[in-house]
Amino acid sequence: MKHIFLHLAFLVSMTPAWADRLPNIVILYADDMGFGDLGANNAKSKIPTPHLDKLAASGMRFTDGHSSSGICSPSRYAMLTGRAHWRDFHGIVDSFGKPSFQPNQLTMADMLRKKGYATAAIGKWHLGWNWGALRKPGTPAHSHHYMDFDWSKRIPGGPLDRGFDYYFGDDVINFPPYAWIENDKMVKAPDTMLDEKTWKKIKEGRWECRPGPMVTGWDPYENLPTLTQKSVDYVLSRKDKDQPFFLYAPFPSPHAPIIPADEYDGKSQAGAYGDYVTQTDAACGRILEALESIGQTKNTMVVFSADNGPENYATERKEKFQHGSSEPLRGLKRHIYEGGHRVPTIISWPGMIKPGVSDSLFAQTDLMATFAAMTNFELPDNAAQDSYNFLPYLRGESQQGPRTAMVHNTHPNAYAVRDGDWVLVHAIPSQAKGVKKGKEKTGHIELYHLKEDIGQTHDLAAQHPERVKALQGLLDQIYSQGYSSPRLIK
Repeated sequence: MKHIFLHLAFLVSMTPAWADRLPNIVILYADDMGFGDLGANNAKSKIPTPHLDKLAASGMRFTDGHSSSGICSPSRYAMLTGRAHWRDFHGIVDSFGKPSFQPNQLTMADMLRKKGYATAAIGKWHLGWNWGALRKPGTPAHSHHYMDFDWSKRIPGGPLDRGFDYYFGDDVINFPPYAWIENDKMVKAPDTMLDEKTWKKIKEGRWECRPGPMVTGWDPYENLPTLTQKSVDYVLSRKDKDQPFFLYAPFPSPHAPIIPADEYDGKSQAGAYGDYVTQTDAACGRILEALESIGQTKNTMVVFSADNGPENYATERKEKFQHGSSEPLRGLKRHIYEGGHRVPTIISWPGMIKPGVSDSLFAQTDLMATFAAMTNFELPDNAAQDSYNFLPYLRGESQQGPRTAMVHNTHPNAYAVRDGDWVLVHAIPSQAKGVKKGKEKTGHIELYHLKEDIGQTHDLAAQHPERVKALQGLLDQIYSQGYSSPRLIK
């Protein structure tokens, strides 16, 4: 009885504040950050993440939260549309690549802007632009010399054409052009080609930067600090404004190149990568502090997550520093094992979301339907096809999240399908497109029971053929029907 009264009191306490004004929404999105890098997820972590740990304590920390893919562009696409990436594509957007979105596709920013939000994206975009609009006549399409483009022109197809009012970033830290973009124009025109010799020595690994146009004096070490300051400035600019805002802040870190600022050297016990994670945590802390300084902490839903698991350097890091970036999971970036896509996931909204740890299955695609419910936006049938509304669960109105199944994929030749605690790995939908003849991996299907084997060490496919068959059927159904969202079941 006492529990019931406390629960009702919590729900009543949420109603007045929500009725006053639509909440701000901030998404803090790390790049290549493992589940075990976050201190709140891993008691043995060698990396201090005090700001994110504090955020986790104030909100709901999901232990079973997932990106759509084990690589970058697909996960971002899925999160911003509520549609599984594998319905449309599998790979990343390459240098000077075209936009990932479908014509007139509803995005999260579109939706929120329709509800009166100011919308901003500050950081890594990596979802394509129509760079061809800048190409000078007569230059070959495969050439990416800085003199091939008229940099004074507007760059169409980017964030401003996807529902964002404002953008600032460099698209991708290790892809050209190495220059800042504000809204849909270059801040300064590239006037030379990439020359890593002009940069300060890298602190771990390789630069991994693709050749292409660069602004003279470009300093990649200034990337994260600049984006952090721009995000802080944006939040501060919202002070005393009645209009709610949506800030999408996708960080370039701790993705390679691993370049923590000097002031963070030695802040972790996991080498330069660990220091870079700590700097990313500090960047999140500064944005959260800015929210507090304008009095909007209690009126803001903050989401923290990452696009995929850690890069393969994590194996050497485990040996050298005894830090497990994917701890306790199997797999890394690109993998369809849990470590490739089970990522740090926190949702906080003081007074509205009951703090705690959730073991409910959650996908980043679910943010779209959740935000739609939160803002009373009616999603059309051709949008957010793989998004579940988690708002009732976040508000404490249900004991378990609405999602029990999901499909994960990185490459066209291998999928993983989840149903409850069971997961089938290396399956292929019967109607899958893009599978090269002779490359099918169906014969190598693996089955795991995650509740008893979170590290995916014991393949149970041979012992449970009926379970394999059922999961294969579920995969085929979700794939062929074109949606998984319960709101689309007629």
